[in-house]
Amino acid sequence: MTTLSFDEHGVDVVYEGTEFRLEKELIEEATQKGYYDVTDHEVLQMVASNPNLQGEPRRIGDIVARE
Repeated sequence: MTTLSFDEHGVDVVYEGTEFRLEKELIEEATQKGYYDVTDHEVLQMVASNPNLQGEPRRIGDIVARE
């Protein structure tokens, strides 16, 4: 299972028991989009080779605004 925890500076990830952080700048460079326009599905695809994408994708801007 993969866990993503978003904040205004990046994403804390737990992937197969390994914890690491994806910084905002890395996500923007990888997606060629502004950080707040990237979706949780896009971040999950950066982390896992065959992620289980359930539900509608959510923009990081919407996720961070609600926390």
